Amino acid sequence: MEVWIRRIDILSKSIGHAFSWCVLILTASTCFEVFMRYVLNNPTAWAFDMSYMLYGALFMMSGAYAVSRNSHVRGDFIYRKWSNRTQAKVDLTLYLVFYFPAIFAMVFTGGQYAYESARILESSVNSPAGVPVWPLKSVIFVAGVTLLIAGAAEVMRCLVCIRTGEWLSRSGDVEELEQVLIQQHAEKAPS
Repeated sequence: MEVWIRRIDILSKSIGHAFSWCVLILTASTCFEVFMRYVLNNPTAWAFDMSYMLYGALFMMSGAYAVSRNSHVRGDFIYRKWSNRTQAKVDLTLYLVFYFPAIFAMVFTGGQYAYESARILESSVNSPAGVPVWPLKSVIFVAGVTLLIAGAAEVMRCLVCIRTGEWLSRSGDVEELEQVLIQQHAEKAPS
């Protein structure tokens, strides 16, 4: 089970890192549009569509990465006081009762939206460029599938914790500033 958890975490991390490049593309295209619009007085027809599509793709495809890093919002001030087993039992219950039904709905409806959009070759009505919308609607479905896979890893992680009483470590990637500062303080403190 631990091998599968690690593999899924690597997949989630890879997808998150790949889509993180959307931030740079989004920033560059927005700067280009501002330059074209306000300096050259020649706005582009595609910049608005590109910005919401890139942001939407970044937001949706980063979900599995956030799940694998345990970085979604929760009531930590209560949660931290519980034992690991209690945390795992509560997490498992919440995944089964809320997370998976919502993500299954996302996959099902996202698949329908993507299929219908691709079938009619839907394009944006927000700009004269007529940018195709079906790729973005397909991202809804793909993001849902990646969230299902990441959720499966979290359920397995909960089961391991319930069995052993210890959470599996998560692979190092990007640490919260708070955690870095705590670690630095601990290293400086006299023994």
